[in-house]
Amino acid sequence: MPFLDHLEELRWRLLWSILALVVCSLVSFGLVYYFNVLDLLVEPIRKAYDDPDLRLINLSPADPFFVTLRLAIYGGIILAFPIIVYHTWSFLSPALEPHEKKAIVPSLYLGLVLFVAGMALAYFAALPVTLEFFKAFLTTSLEAQLEINATLGFIVKMLIAFGAVFELPIVILILSVMGLVTPEFLRSKRRHAVVLITILASFITPGDAITLTIFMMFPLVLLYEFGIFLSAGVYRRRIRAEAEEEAVDATTLGPPAGSVETR
Repeated sequence: MPFLDHLEELRWRLLWSILALVVCSLVSFGLVYYFNVLDLLVEPIRKAYDDPDLRLINLSPADPFFVTLRLAIYGGIILAFPIIVYHTWSFLSPALEPHEKKAIVPSLYLGLVLFVAGMALAYFAALPVTLEFFKAFLTTSLEAQLEINATLGFIVKMLIAFGAVFELPIVILILSVMGLVTPEFLRSKRRHAVVLITILASFITPGDAITLTIFMMFPLVLLYEFGIFLSAGVYRRRIRAEAEEEAVDATTLGPPAGSVETR
């Protein structure tokens, strides 16, 4: 296709993706409002403070609406993800090799599964422990006044952070498909990766060493090893494809010029 035709296709793909995001955000707004998702996010705080009737404070009449709107946008992104993936894939797939297509398509949907798994780990395991850790610093001279924007902002950021770092195998897989990293390189840098994972986990999961190890470091190390496994699979498939191409070329070209066939 000519360059201008590519731009035109890109424009329509972006428009359809934005439209899907808007529609899914509207649907998500209804889900967040009628199924009281806000109450689900407040529940870990109630358990941490041993107060089943705990309520967050809003400093403006518009705060509840804008908080619900932000949650709806987050939900809309998740709902629209398959549509966005479809349009992204439709635009990029003509430029990819067959083995790259086979590797990237499953990885995009696996990335969504890993993102949700990371958020679930944060909500059910890491978030309660983190809230207990921060609560331990309250003294008799302090009174907890939990404001809705700051409190929910902290919770949502933690959920998104866990979901994002769980994308590590997908990043490794895509880099391997592009030829930027190899399984041998990843294995040789395993110690460096553990150090970087420790630093990253200490920022994302405040708390004691046990919390840091169980809820972030251990899963990330497993995800790094899983990424090495995926990278090795990509390179095995690439070697197999190159061998098949060489066999086809040898069959097509026949014997070298000047050779004598003997009986």
